[in-house]
Amino acid sequence: QVQLVESGGGLVQRGGSLRLSCAASGSISGFNPMGWYRQAPGKQRELVASISSGGNAIYAESVKGRFTISRDNAENTVALQMNDLKPEDTAVYYCKAVTRLLNLEYWGQGTQVTVSS
Repeated sequence: QVQLVESGGGLVQRGGSLRLSCAASGSISGFNPMGWYRQAPGKQRELVASISSGGNAIYAESVKGRFTISRDNAENTVALQMNDLKPEDTAVYYCKAVTRLLNLEYWGQGTQVTVSS
């Protein structure tokens, strides 16, 4: 059973930056893709960014140019660098991993990001 643990959330002012990290309990080389999702109160969970095992990344339109996803297979981590944060980025952010085989999904417990205006 793989465990994903997010960290790095917090309270930041508009225009500020945060770096989220997702640490896996085992090797992430078998995951393709890994990604970050978020869920704001009263809204559905949505994809923020995803990265393949080869390093190809996709982003939600709302975060393009502001957020950067990266993965470190040696450290078994996936990070989300968030710059120029806006109040609408406020949400609980979740890390997700999908196995290459069987497409099993694993989720972290989430980390709160709050952006004040």
